[in-house]
Formats: sequence, structure tokens, C-alpha cells
Amino acid sequence: MKTKLKLLLLLPFFALLLFTSCQDEVVDITDPEESEALVAESELTSLLYSTSIMDGSDDNIIDKASCTSVKLPISVKVNGLEIIIDSKEDFKTIEAIFNEFEDDDDRLDIIFPITIIISDHTEITIQNKAELEELIKDCRGENEEDDDIECIDFQYPISFSVYNTDFQIIDVVNIENDRQLHRFIKRVKSKEVFASLNFPVTMVYADGSTVEVNNNFQLARTIREAKNDCDEDDDNDYGDDDFTKERLDEYLKICPWVVHEFKRNNQDNTEAYKEYALNFKEDGVVVMRARGGDVLTGTWSTRVSDRGALLKMKFETLEDFTLEWIVYDIEYGKIKLYEVGGNRIIMKKNCDVVIDHTKERIQNYLQECLWRIARLNVDGADNEEEYIGTPLKFFENNVVKIRVNGELVEGTYEIGARNAGFILTINLEGRPDLKLEWLITFLEPGLIKLSNANNKMVLKRHCPDGDEDINYIGDVLANGVWEVAKYVDQDIDETQNYEGYVIGFDDNGMLFAEGNGNDYRGSWLAYRNEGLFLGLNFKTQDEPFSELKHRWRIKEITPNRVELKDYNATGEIERILVLEKTL
Repeated sequence: MKTKLKLLLLLPFFALLLFTSCQDEVVDITDPEESEALVAESELTSLLYSTSIMDGSDDNIIDKASCTSVKLPISVKVNGLEIIIDSKEDFKTIEAIFNEFEDDDDRLDIIFPITIIISDHTEITIQNKAELEELIKDCRGENEEDDDIECIDFQYPISFSVYNTDFQIIDVVNIENDRQLHRFIKRVKSKEVFASLNFPVTMVYADGSTVEVNNNFQLARTIREAKNDCDEDDDNDYGDDDFTKERLDEYLKICPWVVHEFKRNNQDNTEAYKEYALNFKEDGVVVMRARGGDVLTGTWSTRVSDRGALLKMKFETLEDFTLEWIVYDIEYGKIKLYEVGGNRIIMKKNCDVVIDHTKERIQNYLQECLWRIARLNVDGADNEEEYIGTPLKFFENNVVKIRVNGELVEGTYEIGARNAGFILTINLEGRPDLKLEWLITFLEPGLIKLSNANNKMVLKRHCPDGDEDINYIGDVLANGVWEVAKYVDQDIDETQNYEGYVIGFDDNGMLFAEGNGNDYRGSWLAYRNEGLFLGLNFKTQDEPFSELKHRWRIKEITPNRVELKDYNATGEIERILVLEKTL
């Protein structure tokens, strides 16, 4: 099998080769071995089929059936109040109305017609309540075992190689979602197609964590072990406010929780409390760490009432958190708290957050890997572009180095303690925007957030050692000289501006472009950031190479061609850069 990166990025390229290359090149997509092929009656095929079944438990508060899902938007009447439900987040509005009074009879009436999605992703129009009840009558009862697997899913896109009877690849099928996967596996089960999954693939657990698998055996084992490892929430309610007190207590204590949204008395206070971390301990003690590093201690308790599970917190100096909150939704890795009057908290589990930082912990953490300056705003100006491709490395004895144009520039750093928390000071010659007393406001694996008055800096960890994809990219780029084969900006082809130039990547991080009597130098870095990226930083204001200073997403890469793209905030492609090897 080819390198991991090729299978991740090159399927469109290899699909083209199906029509232009000989058979020996075609089979590079995946190893055509019978042990890797999907068999109609195999356990793996059945597991894939169950993983792709539509899960209808999210909207049970509306249709009271886990085998169906209501296609949004729809209108419903909740205790006589008509509301429009156009997203899953609106389910909590129904829950809130139900929970407003403890002694009333809750009622929900659907305004027909509606569209129902059934387990095989087929859509059916329902005209009235009788038709809906007839459709769902065969659904299994609440919390009974069903066929769908909800505790693990694929991270899309994935692809399958399709073979003919001579075991030769005749097609590559790309899959973007559960619906497409379900339909494809149905074809495998009915023996319409003979196929194998292209590895590696990434699987996503219910708590949001991921795992990479590289063959059929690992995939079957991973799904099998995870299939019953979460609460599928197949009851006719919404969320997990049916938790027992004991289960809720253990869930709260398992890890620290970080605030992501906060609303009090109908006022959005998310900006004030985001990234506050809470640690629920034994004996009813809760420890909170504010962004500035202050640590507060309070009390917590839980109970279960007719309104559901309740969490009570009390802090002497923090009234906004002091309240008895309804636990109206628990997802894996997330808790949502609510109380009437416009009060809401959303917290996410983070087992890596340390409530009580120490100077030694911070120093050791900084020294583990390289760090990218992902964001730098000083005096209202965004300066992070100047640090593209120039990572920092922290050493013992307060030495810090920044890699610029392939060379390491040495400076010093210091971790200090202040009343507000811990301070990071970086002293590098010619870098006054870094030479501030930066308050460490948030620290977790892979991410450090810092502030100084209105100035902000974000550092993201970069650990290339052992990363096969990053090493592959580096080897490809450093092994040759490149030219710009295509550069399109806002649908305008500007490739001709780069004629006569060659571009090179040294393995020490130096970037150069030569031609037409010019010689430009700069820095480059290949890294991960929810995908693979290539940072290019030519140290010049001259066009056309000043335009290439950017963090480019790597779309495709082969030993002789690299395609990079720049996306805007809405996901549309703004620029395309293609490099092709000349030597």
C-alpha cells in the first residue's frame, strides 16, 4: 500500500489515472487483496451497514421514535404555543417549555404535513397523526437494543475501490455522508459490487475523540469494541435529563469541564466566562479556574426531581454561576444547563485541562515541541502573517529560538508568576511585538492562549517527529526544484507572472525563488490544523511573490505536483496555486 498521505489526498488524481495509465499504475490506489475486499455476508460489512443507519433519537421529543427522524424545518404547538423548529438546537426550546411548570400536563402537537426520514435515509411525506403512528408502530421500544450503531462514525470523506471479476480496479467511489455509505453497502450486501475500502480512515467516537485505522481487521475490531460504549439516548425524551443522581455525579467528576457558552438573565456573558474551567470533586467541592488564572472554590450538589436532574453550584464571589441548574441535555463530552429566565451554560469535557498550573508544568509543556504563532494582534494590528513558517522552539535554561529563512535566531524567555496568573515573556531581537508580558489565559494540549491588555496571541503546538504525512510532504518538497504551473486569484489566471522563476524548499525550512534577475528568500512549514497545510512566507513586498505569503491548504500532493488552495470564511475557493517539479 502507498504512503498514508497519498491515500488521504490523491484519490482524485489516481481516479484520473484509471483512464490514462496502464494496469500496474491503476492498482496503486489500494492493494487488491481478497483479504481486504468486502464480503456480502461478512461481519465487517454488517458493521458498516449498521454504522450507516439513520439515527432518529435526537428528535424523540417530537416523534417519540428512534427509527425515524423529522425533516426540519417544521412547526409544532407546545402546550398551545406555536413555534418553528428549524435546527436541533430548537429541541431545547420544547424542553424548556415542558420544564417551566412542574404541575402542568405537557403536550406537543405536530402541524402536518411533515417529511419523515426512516432508517435507510428514505424520505416519506406524512399527512396526519394517524399516518405517523402507523409508520412508527413497529419501532422498538424505549432503550431497547436496535440495529444502528451510534457510538462511532466515519470521518468523511472516505472512498472505495470497485473491482471487476478479474480483480482489477474499474472505479473509485467517494462517500461524503452516512446516506451515501448506506446505499453503497446495500449494493455490496446484494452482491451488485465487489469493493474494498481505501485506508487509512479516521473513526470518530461519541465523545469526539478520533482513531485512525489501517485495515479491515482493525476497522471491524474498532467498531465492535465501540458499538455499545455510549448511551444511545433512545428514550422518548430529549437529551439525558433522565440520568440518575449517581450517574450524573460520576460523569461530572470524571474530568474538568470548560465553559463554551454562558447566558444569565437573558444576557449573553459568553465573552466574560468562556474557557473558565470547573473541576467537580468529591465531598461537594468544585474548583473553578478563571481565564486570568484566578482559582475559586465553591460547592456543588445534584438531585433528581420531576423537572429532571438538577445541578446546584454556589460560589461566594461569583453569583452568575450560583444557581440550581436543570441538566437538560448531556451529550458525550458536553453538558447543557438551563433555568427559566434566560439562563444557560454549555460546558465541554476536557480531561487535559489542568486547573492548578505550576511554573514547572508550563516550562515542560513549552519544551515538548515546536510552536506556531497562529494569531498575533498587537495594538489593533494583526501581525501573525509575519510569522508564517517561522516556528518557535523553547529550550531549557530559558533559551528560545525562532526559525527564520532556515536559520535559528536565539533569544530568551521567562515564566513568571503574578497575582493574575502566570506570565510568558519572549525576548527576540527585532521582534518587539513578542516582547510583552503575556498572561497565559488558557493552556491545553496543542494550544496556548495569551493576552496583554487588548493584545492577543495564540500558540499552536507543532510536533513533526513521527508524523508520516508531514515527513512525506517535507521529503517531496525538498527533493527537487519547482515552478508555478498555475496561480488563479478570484478566477483571474495570473500564472504568467511567475514565468522564468523556480522555487526551492530546503529541509532546514528555508524557502527561495530565483529568476528574472531576482533572488527571494523566506520560510516554509508543513503542519496540521484540522487538515494539512503549507505555510509560505517570502520576505519581500515585491510582487508576485508577496502574494504567495499565506497558510495554504494542501489539496493534493504527488512527488511531481502540489496543489494548494485558499478558502474564504464561507468555504469558497478564493485562490489556487499549483507547483510542478522541474528537476
